[in-house]
Amino acid sequence: MTVHLVTNDLSLRHTTPPGHPERPERVTAVIDAIRSSDYDVVDLEAPAVDMELLSTIHAPEYIDRVRAFCVAGGGALDPDTYAVPASWDAAIHAAGAGSVAVDRLSKRTGSAFVAVRPPGHHAERHQAMGFCLFNNVAVTASYLRASGERVAIVDWDVHHGNGTQRSFYEDPDILYVSLHEFPFYPGTGWVDEVGTGAGRGMTVNIPIPAATSADSYLAAFDQIAMPPIRQFDPSWILISSGFDAHVRDPLGGLKLESIHYGWMASALASVVPPNRIVSFLEGGYDLSALGTGAVATLDGVTGGTDPVVWPSDISGSAARTVDMARESTAIYWDL
Repeated sequence: MTVHLVTNDLSLRHTTPPGHPERPERVTAVIDAIRSSDYDVVDLEAPAVDMELLSTIHAPEYIDRVRAFCVAGGGALDPDTYAVPASWDAAIHAAGAGSVAVDRLSKRTGSAFVAVRPPGHHAERHQAMGFCLFNNVAVTASYLRASGERVAIVDWDVHHGNGTQRSFYEDPDILYVSLHEFPFYPGTGWVDEVGTGAGRGMTVNIPIPAATSADSYLAAFDQIAMPPIRQFDPSWILISSGFDAHVRDPLGGLKLESIHYGWMASALASVVPPNRIVSFLEGGYDLSALGTGAVATLDGVTGGTDPVVWPSDISGSAARTVDMARESTAIYWDL
């Protein structure tokens, strides 16, 4: 199976202060692991994003502010989010990466992994936050939506993708599903955040308490995340592939193993074919887990994962929050 690997060396020039978890080695770990796998890897260069497309997600004045901030030398955009002069080019190419993946998969077989930085799912229309400058997955969803596609965004980063949620909170044609540790940064993603107006019911949040077992997490994915995705019947699935729910991650408090990302990806591949799934690197701060998680995700997408027997029991402190998510989601979808 062919994997279209979208990268850009500019990602490595976006540097952060010493000891910062979001560092250039993260993207290198993913690229090296995918290139060392058994896949037929085709490298694609991430282009600069079209500014009109970027402005469908971010306010033009915010885009100008980020550019000016980087040109002036950069610094701290918030307590966690940094930029240097090279960050502008890195960010606009990261935001453009998804569209080239979509264009390639529209004409070719295979799957795609977008391995760029800075990551994106926390970035909001007027604000950088959570290591993110521009929302790469949201920009790609907007690109697809403009062509009449129905897009499901599945976010399994350990942190809730507040920026992605807000981008499509009123949109009836984009489904956003997130499993995330809660309570945790950024503080959003409770079960009552379901969308508004025409988009009501199109946001599905499944908050997972710290220390929840992998079995309970996977049962929640199977029982609550997957039914809306299947019923929505998307033409494309975009995965916000953060790997910080991995048991080895230094920032997260959940207990997934790399193989479990393959399980979830295989479930998504039962809804749309591999050439309609694009995975985007988001978080994940253990270098080994990043590499093995990315390859496991591709294994799931491309059918290389063994048949899965999904856990059924949700135990411990997760039982209460997942039951609340079930009740909230069942208002809009058959579970």
